[in-house]
Amino acid sequence: MKVVDLTHALAGPYTTMLLADLGADVLKVESPAGDLSRRAGPFHPDDATRAFGGYFQSVNRGKRSIVLDLKTAADAAVFRSLAAEADVVVENFSAGVMERLGLSYEVLRDDNPRLIYATVRGFGDARSGQSPYQGWPAFDVVVQAMAGIMGITGTENGDPIKVGPGIGDIFPGALLALGITSALYEARSTGQGQFVDIAMYDAVLALCERIVYQHSYAGIVAKPEGNKHPVWSPYDVLPALDGWVTIAAPSDVRWRTLCALIDRPDLAANAALATNLQRVARRDEIFGLLAAWTCTRTKAEILDILGGHVPVGAVRDAAEIMADPHVAARNMVIHLEQPGTTTAPAVAGQPLKFSRTPALPDRRAPLLDEDGPAIRDALSQNRSAFCSGEAIPCAAAPAHPIER
Repeated sequence: MKVVDLTHALAGPYTTMLLADLGADVLKVESPAGDLSRRAGPFHPDDATRAFGGYFQSVNRGKRSIVLDLKTAADAAVFRSLAAEADVVVENFSAGVMERLGLSYEVLRDDNPRLIYATVRGFGDARSGQSPYQGWPAFDVVVQAMAGIMGITGTENGDPIKVGPGIGDIFPGALLALGITSALYEARSTGQGQFVDIAMYDAVLALCERIVYQHSYAGIVAKPEGNKHPVWSPYDVLPALDGWVTIAAPSDVRWRTLCALIDRPDLAANAALATNLQRVARRDEIFGLLAAWTCTRTKAEILDILGGHVPVGAVRDAAEIMADPHVAARNMVIHLEQPGTTTAPAVAGQPLKFSRTPALPDRRAPLLDEDGPAIRDALSQNRSAFCSGEAIPCAAAPAHPIER
């Protein structure tokens, strides 16, 4: 797959990072100033060059970089040459930017009818539906607020709380990668590309699908409920001696198993707590009973007793996760070369696992315009600018030994 990547920040780069992890040749087109996330850090303390930090590395690994100023005729022509050969163009500019540059989907489609042109914007593209918020800029926190997540996430007294990771960027980014691969699959049989659009708002609303059917079927307007669940019990975050644990045992069989493991057969025998519906009606009581047991034990002790029998997990910080043997077994922390230091810091690995064609990211993010000279040279000689065409240097191989 040959991808021209105009994206910046998080949502779009996450899309193209997924494609690069899965083997696509992704050419990241940057302005002369570079993607703003290059300067976002955090930087390794030994890194004197500060070409990019962890943010940029995490979502731009495996890509190549070329600098183009699309406001100039010469660089716009280079971009059109790349798009004419590409399978996919991805951008996340505000609506109308590419049209003002004379590089709209329609222009590029005329050059390359099989092109998949993909966009991610806060409120989508008018081609797919004219939103009243079309011209509004958006960030993760904005769509978390507008599309439902913060309306159901918060304290029991109703104060909204933003979800920690940038889910308003990452989820639409992941969905866009699925849309691109689906469009490419369809194009194999038709020879025709298409415009693929996702709004961050739409993706987050789809993620909050429960609030839609609750409102439509039952007239319920869901509100924040703290760490409790509206229809399952027990389904709680509980205190331990050294932190917190989660326990979810809403099925009647799991409830009885849990009662036996915590040495409370009386609870299992209590007919007033026999069903999930009964326990939901008395969920504060259930919470208190379980908290009385968990608060006298460490997280490790609780997991040793309950692990493998009922769904249970400790609330962990990054240091604990990095030391988890599951993470090592599943290659969910990977070390990539970092320019400016002999140390190879870690970023999150690729969760998709394949039996024959494993996705194992092993190339760092590019320096600004690192591949520009080779790409321009290839184009000047009428050769392919992509790795899948005539060979040009593509691998960002470590230039020196790395330490983990």
